[in-house]
Amino acid sequence: MFVLIAAAGAMAQNAESTPKADTLYRVETNDGNVFIGEIISMDKEKVVLQSEALGTITLHQKFIVKIEQVVGAEVAEGDVWYRNLQSARYFFAPNGYGLKKGESYYQNIWVFYNQYSVGITDRFSIGVGMVPLFFFNFAPTPIWITPKFSIPLAEDRINLGVGALVGYVIGVEGAPFGITFASVTFGPHDKNVSIGLGYAFAGGNFASAPVINIGGLLRVSRKSYLMTENYFVAVDGVVGGFMIFGARSMINRTAIDYGLGFPVAPGMDGFLAMPWLGLTVPFQKK
Repeated sequence: MFVLIAAAGAMAQNAESTPKADTLYRVETNDGNVFIGEIISMDKEKVVLQSEALGTITLHQKFIVKIEQVVGAEVAEGDVWYRNLQSARYFFAPNGYGLKKGESYYQNIWVFYNQYSVGITDRFSIGVGMVPLFFFNFAPTPIWITPKFSIPLAEDRINLGVGALVGYVIGVEGAPFGITFASVTFGPHDKNVSIGLGYAFAGGNFASAPVINIGGLLRVSRKSYLMTENYFVAVDGVVGGFMIFGARSMINRTAIDYGLGFPVAPGMDGFLAMPWLGLTVPFQKK
């Protein structure tokens, strides 16, 4: 991930600072050009950049829109492909990857679903969420927590995620509800397939049959991913499920997920598709 250094106006106030020469920076100018390299020097008038592709170049501050430090990101096709913080999950289901310590994001699905997740360590993260139905005549309101452990079995190739969603409905007496899960992810953050297994519980009892989840993600450009997420469960020998196909688009570092969901059940008459829309806003790692 990157650290935002300053826009042109702010840099003028820090004219005498010179970043480390062994750190890569991304410099964007007002004509849409992007330069990546080591900053040799910087003052209120200009930035001197050592670019691998162009050599030493001088950029005037008045033409610079943004300077960003490149940390934990891939340089591809002449620009920075930032790691998406929501790579730890697909549309909704978690995979084997997790957040790094200090990383966090807010996720919203169709306005009502709200969750904030944060990395406590590099291998443990937790989320808290709610559906704020109390806005509607103080209706019963679901709240939940989502602890998750992420264990690398083969660095950036195979990851195991183990966790749970444990919820409670405020305003309704009863035991907690939720699901325990384990998920194995094959492939790096931006190109992977996951297989998961979960057991739902409510009223103090677990479901007799597991929910099987198969998901995947493929980065196709700097700002775009293709994505799928599919659930299957067998009840009394009858298999049904729900499948989502769609994409993720990045606006700066904010992710917008969109697609169509399809219920799957024996004997269904006709074709039914439901739209999916989600938003994820990351928060800067300190």
